[in-house]
Amino acid sequence: MTGWEILDTGKQSAEENMRFDAELLEKAERFTKPVLHLYEWEGDCATYGYFIDPAKLLNLDKAKEKSLSLARRPTGGGIIFHIWDMAFSVMVPAQCPEFSTSTLDNYAFVNNAVLAAIKDFLKDQPPLFLTSIDFSPWDSDCAHFCMAKPTKYDVMWEGKKVAGAAQRKTKKGFLHQGTIALIMPPPDYLSLILRQGTQVGEAMQAHTCPILGQTASFDQVSLAKKNLRLALATHLTQASLSYSSQQVGD
Repeated sequence: MTGWEILDTGKQSAEENMRFDAELLEKAERFTKPVLHLYEWEGDCATYGYFIDPAKLLNLDKAKEKSLSLARRPTGGGIIFHIWDMAFSVMVPAQCPEFSTSTLDNYAFVNNAVLAAIKDFLKDQPPLFLTSIDFSPWDSDCAHFCMAKPTKYDVMWEGKKVAGAAQRKTKKGFLHQGTIALIMPPPDYLSLILRQGTQVGEAMQAHTCPILGQTASFDQVSLAKKNLRLALATHLTQASLSYSSQQVGD
């Protein structure tokens, strides 16, 4: 039977959170079971994929003016504003049965648990599903913002993206960095931070469906994060048990 190790590192800077995730994957062979890493952010933060240059996509002077801290993720993917999301990471060592050499299988394994956790949270809302296609970006900048373009195996609700992720896989295991949209970034904030002349803000509004709506209080956001974390830990554990049973049956 496979269990999960839950690590809650609390509130740290964007760089510290990303450094911890990178070290999780680097030290994957030291773990005997998968890890769910939960964390918070010190101040307003955004992260960007390993191969992205944020200077080409954001107004860094305005970002500094707004005290928005930026950090590079050890995974790929686009830019994510963490002021309005619930972020988490999953690290699965290569020696665990949940690890697959197929990146898409790893996405499906984690995101099905994410879908189930969000479904628990939303209760009697319209059905959720994992999209089977990559959406086309509205412009070249939109391709580099996580919530501006749904991609394969993102969690969808009412035809819009509610949760996404980026992954990195090595011989030691895989690291899955996930995000669940809670509320929407204010349009005036985005228009200030984003590069002028792009459709990123409009694409985020069109393609993202935050589970708390357009706005929510601090207490509502905090309670949502607490409930989602508990549900995610539960469904990841159940997924592992189901997966292990299938492996034994095979």
